[in-house]
Amino acid sequence: MELEKRERHAEPEGCLAVAIRIPVRIVVLVLVVPVRMVWDVLVVCGRALDRVLLRPLGRAFVRTYETLLAPVGRGIAWLAGAAATGVRWLCKALFHWPWIALWRYVVLPVATYGVAVPLGRLYRTLLTPAGHGLAWVYARLLTPLGRGVGLLLWAVLVWPWIALYRWVLTPAGHGLAWLYANALAPAARGVWTAVWWLARVLLVVPVVFVYRRLLAPVGREIADAVVMAWRAAGRLSRAVGRALKWPAWNLLGRPAAWFYRNVCTPVGHFARDRVWAPARRGAAEAGRAARGALASARETVRRARRDAWRALVGGTGEPRAVEPAPVRARNLGGTQHIPTVPGAAPGPEISLHKRG
Repeated sequence: MELEKRERHAEPEGCLAVAIRIPVRIVVLVLVVPVRMVWDVLVVCGRALDRVLLRPLGRAFVRTYETLLAPVGRGIAWLAGAAATGVRWLCKALFHWPWIALWRYVVLPVATYGVAVPLGRLYRTLLTPAGHGLAWVYARLLTPLGRGVGLLLWAVLVWPWIALYRWVLTPAGHGLAWLYANALAPAARGVWTAVWWLARVLLVVPVVFVYRRLLAPVGREIADAVVMAWRAAGRLSRAVGRALKWPAWNLLGRPAAWFYRNVCTPVGHFARDRVWAPARRGAAEAGRAARGALASARETVRRARRDAWRALVGGTGEPRAVEPAPVRARNLGGTQHIPTVPGAAPGPEISLHKRG
């Protein structure tokens, strides 16, 4: 139904469209065929480049990043974090904690008991009574005087302008509005209607005629010719590509595939198993050794700091002697804990069966 309606409402083709259709299509076909063939060649080259070069490079970059760059980056980040922690602690010790102590134990007590308390007393004993006196003077004397001056200024300066606006300017404005609505507006509408009619007859109608009868048919024919030429060029390009595919594969693709399978793959496996794997294991061992050295260095620094703290606070810094654990010795009735002297050996076990 929609197709029938479109066919019924379709405008009839003019002689100009029928006359220019075939020449336009021939010219467009000649111009579009090279462009379409170049486009198809570029598409094929881009796909081959992506499959042969870009994807292997991307996988190699990802593997290099996961096995080499990421561990190195994590180590550098850990070192940077440790250095930042030390620098932060040093900055706090030099710049933060002394100023906090100065503010808390010097500036704040001086400001509280040396400035705030005297000012409060001055405010309560001197400024508050003075303020109440000034408020009484303002309420009893200045307020009535200000009201009288304000009424005088209103009568002299403001009231004449209000009277002029109400009794002179307002009636004049109403008269001008009536004159505009009843005389000037109809005349302006008539002039605008005449100008619009002349512009429509002299400009709009010729432009619409030229667009509908000349430009629109020519544009539709050019668009249809471009679409037809693009499709025909695509078919021709595919036919040429199929004709060139077999010699290109036998001259380039097959030798390249043989070289990749028989040369590049064994060399890559040898490099991975004989060179890359030992180097990675050596790097891992070096990393573990570096982490162990850093851990021992941290433990040494921690012990030195603990010893220095004990020396500062007055401790001896010597570890407490640990008493030896009691030796479990057998008795006639079972086993029990018998405290022994350090260095003494436990007594022999006594059996009733052997004594008898």
